[in-house]
Amino acid sequence: MTTTALLLWTLGALAGSMLFFAAVVAPLVFRALSAAAAGAFLRAFFPRYYLWGIAVAAAAAALAAFVDWRAFAACAAVALLFVYARQSLMPKINAARDASQDGDAAAAARFERLHRISVLINAAQLLALLAIAAALVG
Repeated sequence: MTTTALLLWTLGALAGSMLFFAAVVAPLVFRALSAAAAGAFLRAFFPRYYLWGIAVAAAAAALAAFVDWRAFAACAAVALLFVYARQSLMPKINAARDASQDGDAAAAARFERLHRISVLINAAQLLALLAIAAALVG
């Protein structure tokens, strides 16, 4: 298998897992579980989701370093965004959610804003992965 083919496989694995979470896991969690159970599940899930993203994006960046500098830069940026989301954004989201559930109205708005930022980051990462793959194929 060539380095480019392995890179494409890695990009597909990460993009596919991100799509699977957004399209299948998240909607199912909120339909099948109570709000409290869904929250507990997601708090346990997201640190692992972000670690998976960091590891696979870092592996993709390492492969991309031998293929194309732009692919390397984009994969490295995706990995760094996973680090930011896990280490900085997720704790703030959790703290805002906790304060919101304790009745802090300002925290509810803060949670919504931070959650929206996390969704936008995730969407940008996914688009970047798809753009890299398209550029490598085309």
